[in-house]
Amino acid sequence: MNFLFKALIAKLEGEIEVSKANIKVYERQPVGIGEHIDIVETIEKEVEKIAHAHDKIEAINTYCK
Repeated sequence: MNFLFKALIAKLEGEIEVSKANIKVYERQPVGIGEHIDIVETIEKEVEKIAHAHDKIEAINTYCK
């Protein structure tokens, strides 16, 4: 796999880690997130980001090697 795909995978993995960190914050301190009234919906959006990045990584690993 060339360096461009490796860089893209690293970027996507970083996006996954950011979303995971956000979810942990929402779980541990939901009162500190004033503008997010529906915490479950907010967490779902983060899960969607994780799924989207994961799907891209899988596509790269499947089709771009």
